[in-house]
Amino acid sequence: MTPTNCLFCKITRGEIPADTVYQDEFLLVFRDLNPQAPQHFLIVPRKHIATTLDIADTDMELIGHIHRVASKVAFELGFAESGFRIVNNCKGDGGQTVWHLHFHLLAGRQLNWPPG
Repeated sequence: MTPTNCLFCKITRGEIPADTVYQDEFLLVFRDLNPQAPQHFLIVPRKHIATTLDIADTDMELIGHIHRVASKVAFELGFAESGFRIVNNCKGDGGQTVWHLHFHLLAGRQLNWPPG
């Protein structure tokens, strides 16, 4: 998958619309089209990174920013106090279906463990 035909690259470039709740020069956060919780968002870096295994040392600041933005969104949308989960799926057995690094931010109900 290249950035040219990657679904999430097209969304971050604005070629495909999304219900965006946060964006900056590094990330886009939008509502998942197939929510698994009352509050379900995707946190997607604008930089194309295929999987967690492809994160480089130079991406460490970006990864920290992703988690800081997750907290910011949780506070702004009112679910920080009750709690939330951040999930990253890696490759086929991990449940990854779009080959662009992204994180699921889930909240709004009791999330069980172990997941799926």
